[in-house]
Amino acid sequence: MSLELAYLIVTGTTTAPRAVELLEGLLTLVPRVITIPTPNAAQVISPRDLSAMPGNHLVESYFDTAILPRPPDGLVLVAPCSFNSLNKLALGVADNLALSLTAEAIGRGTPVLVAVSVNPPLFRHPRTAASMATLREWGVSVLEPADTGEGLRLAPVGVILAEVERRLAD
Repeated sequence: MSLELAYLIVTGTTTAPRAVELLEGLLTLVPRVITIPTPNAAQVISPRDLSAMPGNHLVESYFDTAILPRPPDGLVLVAPCSFNSLNKLALGVADNLALSLTAEAIGRGTPVLVAVSVNPPLFRHPRTAASMATLREWGVSVLEPADTGEGLRLAPVGVILAEVERRLAD
């Protein structure tokens, strides 16, 4: 699938500041990125940090011209994905712009990747495994958190971008 656009959905988890690295990497794979933070993301990353990169368009409103009259097709990367957003996606809850766009992409069959970022107790929570399994059944690539020496965290950026590249090549 040759897509010229990727969406970066940033959720409100402690690893949200790593979205800047992900954004830089995405821009090496596609010419244009639209970044959409969830409402809770603003509690852990400044929208300004996401808006200053050439090739990226930060969208915070349903009325933004970048997504009107309907969002253009593109790969969707939800990273980092919080426990809350993971479970909402798996239950079909689309109560904000970021999750609505992701739900539409799942329904259209465009590539969707979810990079889960939760702490060990939340990773062991029964809902986490169930939600990841549901999303995988729907064709979503789910990347589990990894322990890179600081405890369970978001998978390494290189691992996430390699999966993005694989899905773009499908």
